[in-house]
Amino acid sequence: MIQFKNLSLTRGIKVLLHAATFQLHPGHKVGLIGANGAGKSSLFALLRGELQPEKGDLEIPPSWVIAHVAQETPSLGLPALEFTLDGDEELRQVENALMAAEANHEGEKIAELHHRLSDIEGYSAKARASALLDGLGFSQADLARPVSDFSGGWRVRLNLARALMCRSDLLLLDEPTNHLDLDAVIWLEGWLREYRGTLLMISHDRDFLDAVIDNVLHIEQQTITLYRGGYSDFERQRAEKLALQQAMFEKQQRKVAHLHSYIDRFRVQATKARQAQSRIKALERMEMISAAHVDSQFSFEFRAPLAAPDPLLVLDDVDAGYSEKAILNKVVLAIRPGERIGLLGKNGAGKSTLIKLLAKELKALSGKRVEGKDLNIGYFAQHQLEQLRLHESPLQHMLRLDPNTREQEHLNYLGGFDFKGDMARSSIENFSGGEKSRLALALLIWTRPNLLLLDEPTNHLDLEMRHALTLALQDYQGGVILVSHDRALLKASCDNFVLVAGGKVEAFDGDLDDYKLWLATQKNGQKNRPIETDTLQANTSEASKVEVKGSYVQQKQERQIRILARRPLLKETEQLEKSLEKYQAEKVNLDARAGEADLYEQQNKVELQALLKRQAELTTAIDDAEMRWLELHEQLETLPEIN
Repeated sequence: MIQFKNLSLTRGIKVLLHAATFQLHPGHKVGLIGANGAGKSSLFALLRGELQPEKGDLEIPPSWVIAHVAQETPSLGLPALEFTLDGDEELRQVENALMAAEANHEGEKIAELHHRLSDIEGYSAKARASALLDGLGFSQADLARPVSDFSGGWRVRLNLARALMCRSDLLLLDEPTNHLDLDAVIWLEGWLREYRGTLLMISHDRDFLDAVIDNVLHIEQQTITLYRGGYSDFERQRAEKLALQQAMFEKQQRKVAHLHSYIDRFRVQATKARQAQSRIKALERMEMISAAHVDSQFSFEFRAPLAAPDPLLVLDDVDAGYSEKAILNKVVLAIRPGERIGLLGKNGAGKSTLIKLLAKELKALSGKRVEGKDLNIGYFAQHQLEQLRLHESPLQHMLRLDPNTREQEHLNYLGGFDFKGDMARSSIENFSGGEKSRLALALLIWTRPNLLLLDEPTNHLDLEMRHALTLALQDYQGGVILVSHDRALLKASCDNFVLVAGGKVEAFDGDLDDYKLWLATQKNGQKNRPIETDTLQANTSEASKVEVKGSYVQQKQERQIRILARRPLLKETEQLEKSLEKYQAEKVNLDARAGEADLYEQQNKVELQALLKRQAELTTAIDDAEMRWLELHEQLETLPEIN
């Protein structure tokens, strides 16, 4: 097992961990959670032996093989398949030794090496490497292509495949879903669930974490805490812990106030001086409990669009592609204000092509494009981070975008994206990928678009920022087209899905679970594709054609029957949960205001009456919503589950 014993870790003068003590057992799958700069990457470096603890001990079984994803990929002429196979170092050692033994005609050694090759499943290594690359989105033709042919994002996938190829005891993954599309994320999720070693993973994708991990390590304020369960379990346990901590803090503060009051009254009285001194010592001995800080550092909302043409944008029989070669054919799409569309489709199917077409970064090959009057498009994609001016600060970017707004107003706005103090005035040259993404989003939101085009907006964003973006999108009044591998964002932000596949853009009748089933049937169809001959084609009846397609159709129909019964109930449940969250948040604010003494002064009589009225309305609304929520769940329990 892995054991941390009173371990302290520093980087420079900054203390990252103090007296950390915990243990991870073989086979545990652990999510490493913490704010940016808390020390997650340094902890990985410690486990790899690249850093040493300041104090304490780290114990890892010396025989363990540790795998991790390399940050850089050299521009090699090595084929992708061979590069992936290099991840299994023992395999390569045995293969090289076998070649040498065969050259020297060492029969006994050759037999031993073949036996070892069988033990480590060396004979199936190429098949396993091919399956890894296929799952991560590489085509069969890509396997023979040299590593140098691939772009940066695809090289990241190659590094990931190489790490997964290693028969490791401990696997360290830092944001493995970055640069992956939804298809590859779903595949990786399944692969990691079957991984037999110990997994330690940094990720900001809550659905991915929930599907894979069984423990959470949380770094906060130089301490590290181990929680049992998935990410949702961690959130619940931490909320309970913080609520208890807050209650204890408030109780202690009342006691402190009482002690101070006693000391201030009786300190100068001779008869009470001794008692006062004992209370002073009690205060000194008291271990101060920190107030629970649960508020996110991010707080922003989309500014209301200046216009809302209806429809915002229409594509009519549009062909789109590159160099006169169409990738999308006869696209028909109308986007209206308030419409939230998620784009689904396998990698390379044309999702980014469609986004670029909508953003006017790509010109239509044919067809008609009709824009609503005063259409204002806000387009976010990762390549736009390269357009930021590295020598300028966030404030300078804002002033360049809108020189007529006061500097303080820009600073207040940037503070909502956690660009505070010196950071707002510092050049962005040394900013992380997440900080640059936040700045690009801040600049986009300031322009008050009425159509948002978001292509993987959550890459490099942490959980807090993803949550803030999700909340902001829920209140956004314009149209949204979203491409993302973050299922939590897709579920919370999109009302409808569009499938991009086979050169077509069509409405997808289903949710993300249906899409997962669609992907599975597509893969099965490719694996089990029948060999077609002229004779078979001639003898194939309509019935047998239906049978070829039947697997997906039958599964889809059976599932659809169950979905149709559950969907309206689930949709109403989700809407109720969103409403309850808003009602409760508003009521907390009103309750806090009701506790302020100045509200009860004569000049605030009108505000007090309005507050009390709204409190009563919210109480009724919450009670009604909770009652309806319970009724819906009772109805759902009587319906068959969706497999």
